[in-house]
Amino acid sequence: MTTMGVVAAGHGHTAEAAAIMLREGGNAFDAVIAALCAACVAEPGLASLGGGGFLLARRKNGAAVLYDFFAHTPLRLRSQEETDLYPVWVDFGPARQEFHIGCGSIATPGVVKGIFTAHAELCAIPMEVIVAPAVAYARDGVKVNSLQEMMLTLLQSICLASEEGREIFAGADGSVKRAGESIRMAGLADLLENLAREGEDLFYRGEVAKRIVTDCQNRGGHLSSEDFTKYAVSRRMPLVRTYRDYQIATNPPPSSGGILIAFGLDLLSRWDIASLGVGSDEHLSLLARIMDQTNQARVASGMQELADDAVTTRLLDADLLATHAASIGNHPKSYRGTTHISVIDAAGNAAAMSVSNGEGSGYIVPGTGIMLNNMLGEDDINPTRFHHWPEDRRLSSMMSPTVLWRPDGRILALGSGGSKRIRTAVLQVLSNIADFRMNITDAVTAPRLHFEGDTLDFEFGEQVENGFDEDEIKRLRAEFPKHKAWPERNMYFGGVHAVMAEPIEKRFAGAGDPRRGGMKLVVSRSG
Repeated sequence: MTTMGVVAAGHGHTAEAAAIMLREGGNAFDAVIAALCAACVAEPGLASLGGGGFLLARRKNGAAVLYDFFAHTPLRLRSQEETDLYPVWVDFGPARQEFHIGCGSIATPGVVKGIFTAHAELCAIPMEVIVAPAVAYARDGVKVNSLQEMMLTLLQSICLASEEGREIFAGADGSVKRAGESIRMAGLADLLENLAREGEDLFYRGEVAKRIVTDCQNRGGHLSSEDFTKYAVSRRMPLVRTYRDYQIATNPPPSSGGILIAFGLDLLSRWDIASLGVGSDEHLSLLARIMDQTNQARVASGMQELADDAVTTRLLDADLLATHAASIGNHPKSYRGTTHISVIDAAGNAAAMSVSNGEGSGYIVPGTGIMLNNMLGEDDINPTRFHHWPEDRRLSSMMSPTVLWRPDGRILALGSGGSKRIRTAVLQVLSNIADFRMNITDAVTAPRLHFEGDTLDFEFGEQVENGFDEDEIKRLRAEFPKHKAWPERNMYFGGVHAVMAEPIEKRFAGAGDPRRGGMKLVVSRSG
């Protein structure tokens, strides 16, 4: 048996699509694109060709690039009176969050342009082969599992907002489909085949764009033909930092998640974390205070909806870091529908891709099965008032696809879903690996905490295997009087899907986060 690579993703079908590409002789980049297409069928509440995302690609020769194909604000903002934008509530259990949907919530989607750009520059096999697993899943149907049932139930008001949505997502009783029922998307299967033959122009200049534009103009949306023809993928140099004995490359500006992770790592590096003991009250208190200081630094640096190079310089300035480190030492006080795919192949190519459709706008392009995003309706990336976003701007995101490596050749790729919790989830997994030398499974499944505003959330309870115990969190409860103890591991704390390879020794490992139905596959073939 020959090992071809390793993949971690949020669903078995997503992971298997990537595995098929590796067995076909494709590289990590073929595999991650196939997985994304499959996720649009298997994880429809999280992934869509109507959304946006990021691919951090590191070739086997060490060269890394970040492909930014996230959503872009329209060129022109219609008046509030003309705009179709209305609120819905999503109940996560202990927490509820308001989102806004409708045609007025749709930003220019970038996924299709992103996968074709990456395919032209990185891939080894034809697009027809890459989309084939997703086409089969869409035609034959994918059975809803328990996690996807939960996701569809959370997003029921969005999934069933249109006749097209009800045709795809409604079960026999009129509510969303339950576990064991199948979702079929014949229109998406046809579209993927047509895209593979005709290329991205079908989506950005052809019939798909024309239908979206017509509906947006008639139903209170902002998108025009020019929004589609002008959309471009941005290639960026990753933000690279050194942490312990690892080099870490993550998402640079204009997105904010990677900068905030780098800030947190730079603060963590000032302590001998390993000596505190994993899960000790000192360790957990320090993590929470670093998260607090990161929140404060984000405001102090001037980071709003977009980051830029000036913000990066200010936020990672040595004096500012020293100030926040002193505050941590002296004061023991008190972004959402996203999925991630990680792949490393046998040659050492690494791909970390995070994608999001928000919660979806409720609008499905007729005949395609594609629900478009609701990025203009997200308070996470619209910190100012609604109907006042800047025109013609690449939106920021907390999504932080990350690749790290050591001089001995070890490579890891990871990322997470989870809105504002992405940066804290990735930070904790990175620290678990680099500071505590955890294996990749333990690093991902270890209990997490998250500090936001003035509230500390943490996973605690009998249902959290190897979780925080009462003695370890006494200090947290006292230090952060406003807190929530979650009784079990929860998708609120993100979903880190991670893979690791030591190509010289031919050792591969992966971990799919159980909080978000994660699946890992070490891929082999005979011969």
